[in-house]
Amino acid sequence: MDTAAFAAHPSDASDATHLHLVGDDPEQLFVTQLRSSATHFAAAAGAQSAVVREAVPPARHRRSRCRVVLRWEDGVESDVTFLGPARRAVDPSRGPAALTVTTSGFDAAIQAWLTEGRPESPLWLVPDEDSPAGTAVDVAAWLST
Repeated sequence: MDTAAFAAHPSDASDATHLHLVGDDPEQLFVTQLRSSATHFAAAAGAQSAVVREAVPPARHRRSRCRVVLRWEDGVESDVTFLGPARRAVDPSRGPAALTVTTSGFDAAIQAWLTEGRPESPLWLVPDEDSPAGTAVDVAAWLST
């Protein structure tokens, strides 16, 4: 098992610090990048804060997942689960960069959906028994509409 070290790096916000994984485990890089995007998710939604409660990297047999809890100024919370693509066979010579590119696209799609006002439609809201709401946003389906 790989050991990993974390390093703090300042973000765009003056009072926030993001943890970035130092190492080459692509799954941990994926999780760390999604978790460090929480402040950007909050800003995109117009929420006071956001926490990434779950971040699951893609695998050949499962889709990537990101569960975000947004907290609004009045104390109300919204819990939203996002599903990304499953990972196709990855060329080992590409290393962690292959998964990092996937994460960047997932981050950007989540931010775009939040910026759009969190639109709901049966075209991209799919049943998800692991989501507290019972549904998840299928990012790929949303992007294709």
